[in-house]
Amino acid sequence: MNRQALHAALMEASIPGGYYRIEGVHEPVPTPPDFLFVRRAADGGWETGAHERGRDEVLAHHPDEAAACAHLLRLLV
Repeated sequence: MNRQALHAALMEASIPGGYYRIEGVHEPVPTPPDFLFVRRAADGGWETGAHERGRDEVLAHHPDEAAACAHLLRLLV
């Protein structure tokens, strides 16, 4: 699964767009105060996490986009 497929799956599951941010694919405006995210990590891997109270907390590091997307999908569905 890539980020576009993740976004399609979340839309199909009727998950509100303000609950998540998918780097480069779904970045809600205005930015919600709290949401889950998937993004590229500085080391070239991928991260999933939560943005709460103005701070990002990385929940997991992943070796590739597919693993990160699958994790975010499990968190939201």
